[in-house]
Amino acid sequence: VALLYAILHVRHSWKYCDKMRCLRKRSAVSFLGVLVICLLFMNLYIEDGYVLEGDKQLIRETATHQLNPERYVHNFKDLSNFSGSINISYRYLAGTPLPRKRYLTIGLSSVKRKKGNYLLETIKSIFEQSSYEELKEIAVVVQLADFDSSWCEGVAQDISQKFGHHIIAGRLIVIHVPEEYYPVLDGLKRNYNDPEDRVKFRSKQNVDYAYLLNFCANLSDYYVMLEDDVRCSKNFLTAVKKVITSREGSYWVTLEFSKLGYIGKLYHSHDLPRLAHFLLMFYQEMPCDWLLIHFRGLLAQKEVMRFKPSLFQHMGYYSSYKGAENKLKDDDFEEESFDIPDNPPANLHTNMNVFENYEASKAYSNIDEYFWGKAPSAGDFYVIVFEKPIKINKIKVVTGTEDRQNDILHHGALEVGEKILGGKKGRQCTTYLRLGEFKNGNFEITDVEHKVLFDINCMRILVTKSQKEWLIIRSISVWTSQT
Repeated sequence: VALLYAILHVRHSWKYCDKMRCLRKRSAVSFLGVLVICLLFMNLYIEDGYVLEGDKQLIRETATHQLNPERYVHNFKDLSNFSGSINISYRYLAGTPLPRKRYLTIGLSSVKRKKGNYLLETIKSIFEQSSYEELKEIAVVVQLADFDSSWCEGVAQDISQKFGHHIIAGRLIVIHVPEEYYPVLDGLKRNYNDPEDRVKFRSKQNVDYAYLLNFCANLSDYYVMLEDDVRCSKNFLTAVKKVITSREGSYWVTLEFSKLGYIGKLYHSHDLPRLAHFLLMFYQEMPCDWLLIHFRGLLAQKEVMRFKPSLFQHMGYYSSYKGAENKLKDDDFEEESFDIPDNPPANLHTNMNVFENYEASKAYSNIDEYFWGKAPSAGDFYVIVFEKPIKINKIKVVTGTEDRQNDILHHGALEVGEKILGGKKGRQCTTYLRLGEFKNGNFEITDVEHKVLFDINCMRILVTKSQKEWLIIRSISVWTSQT
């Protein structure tokens, strides 16, 4: 019995041990599972920590070259919408927001100079060179962009004293953007091996212009940028309007009325928000006039559209950067007797053999480009078919260029026509009246409305004798009669 009891006790003990081992095994498996999960979470936490630190480092690095994320976070949000305005506050130093939309806004940005200050002379030139009727269609916005508030207030007071009647009339306003809205201007990238102070100057200038463009976006139909040391041509607004009219129906982003820097660059006002964001995004990369070339190209205007004579001239002798000498002058500028042609909308075509991309349309504007055809034969023509019948006062045609003085029309005539036949693509006048012959490659005639009794539908340049030289038609200018 004792032996049987002992055997039963041993068997019970083994069963108990087996149960305990099973429990230990299960506990061990559970423990290991929990441990693995904990280790995974710890690993993820550690990795996230490294990633977070990396992001923080990236933000710190970006902040030194972009906008301070704490003070300027609104600008980053605005950059996601290029058609919207930049959310900043402006101080009005003189004048109030303009009461009605104008045809053209003229923007100026000025800072304190070490030598010379031409701002008042520039404002004076804008107003003195405009007629009473032109003054009704322009708005002038002056941005005092220096961080010295006492200087800004002093200049604003001078402007108010000298141009108070223009301020009262609502055509002149002086603004300022507080320094707190500016991005970091120290420690920027030194592209092109520029010294640090030069990088800071040109980068701040980009931001100045961005904020000025942002302010002017809804003031008018068009916007032209000037610098604060510029002299204007007489009746420049009328000339600008004629050019815009002549480009009606064609695509353009920037029209240039000076070949210098950021002077005389004209834009549609609806493009100003995008341009402002563009300058702000790349403010530290390069000077503003270089950025403008990229902006124009990105919006699919490949070629420069510059008009001559220039409407604006640089008059400053000292630069706003360190007071350095700046003797740049635009030799295409004409201040007096400026008379830009109307060149009303028209269709142009020729039967001459056109060289490369020097097509017919390039002669019918004051843009610095031309038509170029291979050696023409007698009877070849270049025809302008106006969209509407017009009365013409003056016609001027110039052939050849300074470097190709023999590529002129040696034998030709200019004719005007009436009574159009044909569809939109093949329209021609049925009858022509000859106004005269070309002399030394040029043709000019005035008082056409007194010599032609009908409204003119067409104008034709006719080759009257074959020539071996190629033909460049440099410019065709048409002045219409005022009704």
